[in-house]
Amino acid sequence: MKTLACHLVTILLMVTTVNGQTAREIIDTAIEKTGGLSNWGALNGFRITAWFDQGGVDFPLEIVQLKDGRQYTKINFQETEIMQGVFDGETLWSTNFQTQTPEKADLETTANVKLDANDFPDDLLGYQRKNYTVELLGKTTLNSVPCFKIKLTKEPVTINGVKSDDLVYYYFNTSTFLPFAKEFEMKHGPIQGSTMLIQFEDYRQVDGLFFPFSMLQGVKDAPPQPLKVESIELNPDISQRVFIFSK
Repeated sequence: MKTLACHLVTILLMVTTVNGQTAREIIDTAIEKTGGLSNWGALNGFRITAWFDQGGVDFPLEIVQLKDGRQYTKINFQETEIMQGVFDGETLWSTNFQTQTPEKADLETTANVKLDANDFPDDLLGYQRKNYTVELLGKTTLNSVPCFKIKLTKEPVTINGVKSDDLVYYYFNTSTFLPFAKEFEMKHGPIQGSTMLIQFEDYRQVDGLFFPFSMLQGVKDAPPQPLKVESIELNPDISQRVFIFSK
């Protein structure tokens, strides 16, 4: 008769492996297929030029993320540049859509963004070094695509003064092992508490690294917002002035 310990080991193996694949093997394969660990580790930043569809109207978008944590999203709306999620390493700010003036984020939101600074260019890269944990939940189908589903548990974030688990669910195409989608809960903003789903498509090579050039993103089970990438520039030279908060 099997002992309780044997039963627990059996259950654990069922959770963490699917047909011989483990969460670590799936992630390692995805990293290798999209450029390799050393190439991703040598990346110092990127600038994405894209278009997003808002109610049938395309708006230009620029996304910059740098290895030191600095980042911003610039939206061109009716010939007006609107900065969102600008972070200089210490201060987080955005342009108020109504007043068109820059506003600092609260300290809690800023602290959570600062935690994410070590996740460049992706939170799965170096997850063991960051003491994150991964768990293979099994196989599933998302939008008719067979996928491996992996749960990533990151460091806790603080929401309304309370520590909260920070979980991200990744879906990897079982045929290509490329990341197909990610799912997570919005921790801040007007749709706080909503589950977001981002789907990745049309992978293309940029200087030895593969990026998705098409994305569908939005609240899960609601109509997604398409985003089409026009170009990606690696290791861009970005002026520090862009990140500085100024009234």
